[in-house]
Amino acid sequence: MSETIEKGLKKFGVTVSKPVLALIALIFGILVIAFPDLLQWIVGLYFIIQGLLFFVDYFEMRKG
Repeated sequence: MSETIEKGLKKFGVTVSKPVLALIALIFGILVIAFPDLLQWIVGLYFIIQGLLFFVDYFEMRKG
């Protein structure tokens, strides 16, 4: 999953190292445990971001 996120972010000119992604995942995991209602927002944002990245990838492949 981190490869997909890295690939998508690189298309926008953003590079994030794996330790930073791991730290973000840990923080979100702790937040979900501490605030269970936050889970729906985190999952929703994840799906929106993934969907956008897949669309960008699809349209770039159609161009090339």
